[in-house]
Amino acid sequence: METVQAIKQRFEIIGNDPKLNRAIEKAIQVAPTDISVMVTGESGVGKENIPRIIHSLSHRKHGKYIAVNCGAIPEGTIDSELFGHEKGAFTGATSTREGYFEVADGGTIFLDEVGELPLTTQVRLLRVLENGEFIKVGSSQVQKTNVRIVAATNVNLFNAIEKGKFREDLYYRLSTVEITLPPLRERNDDIHLLFRKFVADFAHKYKMPPLRLDEDAVQLLQKFRWSGNIRQLRNVAEQISVLETNRDITLATLKSYLPAEGSNLPSVISESKKESDFSTERDILYKVLFDMKSDLNDLKKLTLELMKNGTSKVQDINPNLIQKIYGNQGNDSEIDFEEEPRTAVMTTPSVREESYQIPEDNYLFAETIEEEEILRLEQKEIEMIKKSLEKNKGKRKAAADELGISERTLYRKIKQFDL
Repeated sequence: METVQAIKQRFEIIGNDPKLNRAIEKAIQVAPTDISVMVTGESGVGKENIPRIIHSLSHRKHGKYIAVNCGAIPEGTIDSELFGHEKGAFTGATSTREGYFEVADGGTIFLDEVGELPLTTQVRLLRVLENGEFIKVGSSQVQKTNVRIVAATNVNLFNAIEKGKFREDLYYRLSTVEITLPPLRERNDDIHLLFRKFVADFAHKYKMPPLRLDEDAVQLLQKFRWSGNIRQLRNVAEQISVLETNRDITLATLKSYLPAEGSNLPSVISESKKESDFSTERDILYKVLFDMKSDLNDLKKLTLELMKNGTSKVQDINPNLIQKIYGNQGNDSEIDFEEEPRTAVMTTPSVREESYQIPEDNYLFAETIEEEEILRLEQKEIEMIKKSLEKNKGKRKAAADELGISERTLYRKIKQFDL
């Protein structure tokens, strides 16, 4: 069995952090087996190295190793990518295609960002993990495959399970052994080592002298949060290597290349915060709708009383209802209903279609109120759609999911309101 140090040299892994060493030790220990492994850690910590170590130390090392970024494959084609498809299975399927699980038979598949898999694909993957069986898209024939699966994710799968976005049984199938890589901010002593390695590589690549940091710059390097982890550190090292003519880097120089903590970085909004904001907007909209419904019911009630009893009796019997509908107008002066009613025909949910004597002015006023309420509702609906589209940068599918409607409905609304 190879040592941790030998593996680091072989895969060019820099650092002596105890958590990093423990992660590599676990990878070495599980490699000879066929059990599934889940690699967890923030984006940019180097999770892709663990499945490569596992594959190279396993009895499958002569088989194929395929890395799949599940988050980069469109939902409509991911089943075809993973399991293959038959000719004519869908539009554009002009020939039979082998999927990754068929191609990697006898080898290892690394499923990066496994938390992004659609639920239908998760069911197919669970079947592969349980008995090695899969079915191509558009086929009815069961096929067998013998692959070792290593998965990775940078999201909390327990939260995804609670929200119904990830299957609990699949999680436990994938995470027989869990290997966690620490973020760079927890590896203070490794940060300068990594930076020196990067600047040496870039000095060789761009044929220029390597950079040197003074003591204050080294301290800043180690204290910085590095939200993007190793990937961010490498980018900063490359920027400075290319742009700085003076190879002695001071604290001020290094500081000019680092974003102010939390100010120049893209805003990251937690899932709970996003859902909370949308829930608040939705509650406000629901309240407006319920208030409008209550107002319309009151208006219908008053109209029904007018049809049954006439205007004078209604003012005597239901002054509170009139006040509720017409507001302060009921306090300032008596509402002017036309004394000589005209005949009109109305149908209500609780009254048969008959001829009643109702004042034309009130009938027209009721129609006007209802039209105004409908306009208010449409304005709220337009406002919600615009906000959702802006929040999702014009992506209609994401906006439709956020609004809780289908894409087809959203397209129809956009066309209807000329958005």
